[in-house]
Formats: sequence, structure tokens, C-alpha cells
Amino acid sequence: MRAMVLESPGQQLHLRELPIPQPGPGEVQIRVHACGVCRTDLHIVDGELPHPALPLIPGHQIVGTVTALGPGVTRFRVGDRVGVPWLGSTCGTCRYCQRGQENLCDAAQFTGYTLPGGYTEYTVADARYCFPLPAGYPDLQAAPLLCAGLIGYRALRFAGDAERVGFYGFGASAHILTQLAAWQGRQVYAFTRPGDTAGQHFARQLGAVWAGGSDELPPVPLDAALIFAPVGALVPQALRAVAKGGIVVCAGIHMSDIPGFPYALLWEERVVRSVANLTRQDGEEFLSLAPRVPIQTVVQPYPLEAANEALADLRAGHVHGAAVLVIDAKLYTP
Repeated sequence: MRAMVLESPGQQLHLRELPIPQPGPGEVQIRVHACGVCRTDLHIVDGELPHPALPLIPGHQIVGTVTALGPGVTRFRVGDRVGVPWLGSTCGTCRYCQRGQENLCDAAQFTGYTLPGGYTEYTVADARYCFPLPAGYPDLQAAPLLCAGLIGYRALRFAGDAERVGFYGFGASAHILTQLAAWQGRQVYAFTRPGDTAGQHFARQLGAVWAGGSDELPPVPLDAALIFAPVGALVPQALRAVAKGGIVVCAGIHMSDIPGFPYALLWEERVVRSVANLTRQDGEEFLSLAPRVPIQTVVQPYPLEAANEALADLRAGHVHGAAVLVIDAKLYTP
């Protein structure tokens, strides 16, 4: 099989020919159709997340078809279409797993980081951590739901019943969550890179009531702000934007250092918190909700061999919506 492989952090991926992996106990083998390109992939490739399982096939927004079952698998059948997310397995027995916080499991494994990912033609995955996918979503449009959607959904849950919600960094997650939040009756305020008028127009098209640069303040105080951009300086900026009792949620797995800020920004019961990974419950809830909205993902497709180009475009902020690698050439339209 063909696979794009990370051999050393900080270097480009290389196209390699590798043996097709066979499923072990509890695993399914999957013929990959498409795989979303996530900012977390970029952090791994750039060496900002430590200890990847090298050599590594990145990618954790996998859409494909089950082609073989390992011993003990009864949840899926050959031919089923499934999605594979970031959370690849947990111990199931630690205090976090036992109290419904499997996303914090100390023994968790992660797709495309400590486990093989989806920048390839075939992969294997723990059947317990795969999701059946809604029938109404083509493969390319389904891929971003598996991380941009799931992590965004978890972050939005931590905003509680906030009516006015700000999204800092209008990429894959924010373009999905804007649709969900508007459907829920919330007001969305979108913050893009300063001067990104095209991104601001895109946000308004999707339902944002206001869009501006991340260096601006919204026209009204926000109840909550979700930060998707990995920029620590946005934390005090978001605190300035939220009202008393407001919540700032940091939704990325990596962020640059947060600069010092006056206590007055945090006072009046404002809250800063992070979101780590996801749970299977998040996935089940969000994937059942997405068709009801319905969420429409905007994707920018790349062939498998152009994975480095997709990552470079994401790094530069040139991706409109979500970048997706198309593994099945029949699905690719330049």
C-alpha cells in the first residue's frame, strides 16, 4: 500500500510502499477513502507534540470501508463504512475511564500519533473506537466531522447555555460549529486573522452575526469564547471580549505560551479552561446531531501524494473550510 510517512519531526512526509496491515484481536482493517488534515497533524509533523510513534503515518479523521475483521469483532461487518477519530483506545479501568472521562486516560492511544493513521490506503483500528457514519455524508464531507466537528462539539458543550459565542480562528472546527451554534439559536461572532476579509465573509455566509479580526473586540460582550487557533496571546484577548461570568475555552491540543495579563481580566468570575481529546459519547452525540442541522462541510481536496502541500496550506492559513486527503483517486476533483 502507499502511505505518507513521517520519519523525523520537522521534516516533510515521504511517500512509501508498505505492507498492508492485518487486524489483530478486536481490530478492523479499513480501506481508507479519505482522511482529513488537522492542525494537530501539523503540530506532530512540526515537532510541537512530543514522542510520536516513529516512523508514523499521520491522520486521524479517517473515512473508509471495513475490509477484514480481527478475532472477537462483532460490532461491524465487512463492507461497513466507518470513521476513525483521534482517540484510538483507552485502558477502560483507570479512575478517568471509570467516571466517564476516558479522554483523560493516562494509557490512551491516539490515531496518527501513537497509532498508525489515515494518510494511507489501508489501516487498522480498534473496533470499539470506530464510528458508523451518517449515510447522507459523502466520504470527503464526512472526514472533517471526525475531529474538527467532534472537538468543536466538545468545546461548545463547555460553553454551557451561552447565547453570544465567539470563535477565534475560523478554520475547520469553527466553520462546522458556526452552523451548529446558529441552529441552536446562539449568536456567533467570528474572529479571523486580521485583514482576512474573505474568511470573515465566509463566516457570515455560514450564519455568523458579526465577523472581524482577532485583534478587534466584538460589538457586544460575549458569554463564551472558543479558541481554535494555537495562539496563546488570544487568551487575554478573549477574556477582554467576554462578559462577567464568561467562559474562555481553549480547544487545541497545543498552544503557544499565554502571555501575562492583569488579574482584572479574569476577575468577575470569568473562567479559562481547556478541552482535551474527546470521548466516544461526544462522537455518538455529534454524529447523530450533524444530519439534523444539517451541517455542511466545505472541503479543499488534495491527493494523497500532496499531503505536504495540504499541511503547508494549513500552516499558512490558505485552507478554505477543511483540507481532506483523497486516497481513492476516483473521488478526487482538483
